[in-house]
Amino acid sequence: MATVDFFTPIVDDPRDFGRIAAANALSDIYAMGARPLFALNLVAFPRAHLGTGVLEEIVRGAGEIAREAGIAIIGGHSIDDAEPKFGLCVIGEAVPDRIVRNSTARPGDVLVLTKPIGTGAISTALKRGVAEPHAVQAAVESMTTLNRAAAEAMLRAGASAATDVTGFGLLGHLREMVRGSRLAAVVRASAVPLLPTALGLAERGILPGGSKRNFDDVAGDVRWADAVPEPLRRLLCDAQTSGGLLIAVAPDRAQGLLAELRDAGLTAAEIGWLYEGPPGTITVEP
Repeated sequence: MATVDFFTPIVDDPRDFGRIAAANALSDIYAMGARPLFALNLVAFPRAHLGTGVLEEIVRGAGEIAREAGIAIIGGHSIDDAEPKFGLCVIGEAVPDRIVRNSTARPGDVLVLTKPIGTGAISTALKRGVAEPHAVQAAVESMTTLNRAAAEAMLRAGASAATDVTGFGLLGHLREMVRGSRLAAVVRASAVPLLPTALGLAERGILPGGSKRNFDDVAGDVRWADAVPEPLRRLLCDAQTSGGLLIAVAPDRAQGLLAELRDAGLTAAEIGWLYEGPPGTITVEP
């Protein structure tokens, strides 16, 4: 299997940008329960304006994450472009009867999220010069954490379905899962782990344009309880970069999965469940 992902910088440090981009590109492979084999760099870079030293740091950061994943970056392609962009094409393999899809969840499954959300809000705050350093540090740490341990744990737990949480936000990716599985979902908003300051930023309207589009896009499929405050509603649609895995697992396997994820140092939480209801709909409770 093959996947590709690249984007413009969301942090100031070029090494961190490379690390985040590499971890993000690997996530699609892990979300399917697959193992990455190797990767190729994809580079767009304004050499005349930034100099090659910045690019070297970006590539160095990506290489660090690739080594952590146990793979080599064996080449790639670069172009001269006005705005820097970086990412990877990743090739992986999976045992056919163990591939985890985002369309095979079962009624009664529990939803487990393996990382906190809020990277879109924090990266937007960073661009506006209002991000708190400890929040940026927490976001970078989250975005550079591979989903490998989460993928291995979900396979051992016999997960029925999974997806990585990225640009469509938590509710957008969950809607894909319930549409494909012909199910409905309930999410407990208070159970969703959040990065530091993310909710406060949402209260101030500091969210990327993608998050706002996500919120509008899911409006017809989400039923909000009155007690869920507007900023939290917005944050549940926050566009993520290198987010965690959203895993559907049988209720009797959920606690074991959560224990293993937390033992691996992940901020994992049970955030809801699936049931036989109007396909593709989500109810968000307090």
